[in-house]
Amino acid sequence: MTRPLQTTLAIANSVLLILWLAVPFAMAVLWSLVDPGTPWGYPDILPPKLSFGRWVQMWQTTGLAQAMLNSYLLAPVAGLLAVMLALPVAYAFGRMEFPGKGAAQIVMLLPIVLPGFVTAIFLSSILLSMGFYDRYSAILFGHVILFMPYAVRILSVSFGQVREDVIRAARDLGASPLNVARAAFLPVLKPGLSAAFLIVFVLSIEEFALSFVIGSPDFITIPTILYSYLGYDFIRPNAAVVALILVVPNVALMLVLERLLQSANPANVSGKG
Repeated sequence: MTRPLQTTLAIANSVLLILWLAVPFAMAVLWSLVDPGTPWGYPDILPPKLSFGRWVQMWQTTGLAQAMLNSYLLAPVAGLLAVMLALPVAYAFGRMEFPGKGAAQIVMLLPIVLPGFVTAIFLSSILLSMGFYDRYSAILFGHVILFMPYAVRILSVSFGQVREDVIRAARDLGASPLNVARAAFLPVLKPGLSAAFLIVFVLSIEEFALSFVIGSPDFITIPTILYSYLGYDFIRPNAAVVALILVVPNVALMLVLERLLQSANPANVSGKG
């Protein structure tokens, strides 16, 4: 590929990135700053007046504070439980060979490929039949089931990257199983553990279908409030405020996740083992 063509493709990709990400984000910021007393409409190109009044109004007059509390109490617990439950399954997929392994891996991925509302409706029915009437517990259980396959997939790769010669060296030196895990497995697994936790955390924060089906109207989360402003009671500035509250922290977490996945190379952590 010639250099002029590479430059042209790089410029085209940059323009597409700006149009796809930067413009919608900038519009959301502008809409969230529209002053409640001065609406923004045609033919104004920019809002006539900017203020944080919409943010203050949303915080004081809606359930946004409770929704944020619910979401950020739910997501870290879901992340921890999903990672803990995924560890033995990921070890089996990443380190062992057994009959039916391929089929088991496909079955594990089913919650990912099924439509969200289909899964939410049937899972909510099962949870209610099991006696999960507490909405927090029911949604937490559902999030762990829905998002554990992501943790299993990430950790399976991490377990598969553990070097066998490091494990044998630790055993030859008389290390106990715990010390073998600490010396051979933990350095390689650290990025995967963090990445699995973060991706389940982000998915739990953004999940709508299960939280809506099970939690409404008593247990609200950030996505359920956002969708309420995108429904019949469509208020664009309010929706922009909630969308930014939902998106900005998750974008920061996804950047951290990208760094963790880039560092998940066993040669970086155990190359001299």
